[in-house]
Amino acid sequence: MVVRIWGCRGSLATPGPETLRYGGNTSCVEVECDDGTRVILDAGTGIRVLGRGLAGNRSGPIHLCLTHLHLDHIEGIGFFAPIFDPQTEMHIWGPASTVRSLDERLARYLSAPLFPVELRDLPATFVFHDVEDEPWEIGGARFEAAPISHPGATLGYRIEADGASIAYLPDHEPAVGVELDNLTSDWVSGFGLAQGVDLLIHDAQYTDAEYLEHVGWGHSSVSQALSFGAMTGVGRLLLFHHDPLHSDDELDAHQARAHELWRGSGAPPELAFEGMERRI
Repeated sequence: MVVRIWGCRGSLATPGPETLRYGGNTSCVEVECDDGTRVILDAGTGIRVLGRGLAGNRSGPIHLCLTHLHLDHIEGIGFFAPIFDPQTEMHIWGPASTVRSLDERLARYLSAPLFPVELRDLPATFVFHDVEDEPWEIGGARFEAAPISHPGATLGYRIEADGASIAYLPDHEPAVGVELDNLTSDWVSGFGLAQGVDLLIHDAQYTDAEYLEHVGWGHSSVSQALSFGAMTGVGRLLLFHHDPLHSDDELDAHQARAHELWRGSGAPPELAFEGMERRI
């Protein structure tokens, strides 16, 4: 599998001179398998540039897996070029709701007065899937999803293909205000999804001091993300969902702090940046 980062900023897109190296686009990750299967994880503003490359240059349906429907994870859908192509078949996977269907919830954004084109008027063919408890397959990849700790219905994903595995938990607070070292695995959100994966992409929005002011907001500190990665035994940890207030220089400091704290058995953690590509 190849993993490409198109957006890794959390909460709000932050273009500008202080975010050039890590990027200011919100969450969007592309996973491409050796058999050509391509899946997109989340549709933050980073999906716009990805869509320009895919327009008129693909075969087969497009699969988009949404972790949740907060705006920073869906706001790029309306600017994703393939949805304006009548030849596009687009499958969108997301958390189930007992109140509204997935397309009805997305249409609340892709409709007046928030967006000039109604979801139902877009020329692409859409197929919506409520993610269930059982694993499923897309091409040659096996998917598993489960609810994780974040405000609102939120999923984490585990993908296995080509003899490798990744977990994607971009908005996640594995334990609310409690040290992970004091808990057994059954009390830690997302443990089963991340356990033993080759690559974990995980929320690390806050410094430790910032986290104390944001307990229960559904995001992790750098040290909390590292503790989670160590206890789940992941091979590599990619820190994600950078705070919109953090400049490139501040994120460099996060990277240094992550290396200082890392006690896992795999490679030292990295901070995600736009344009990053990793083969797993």
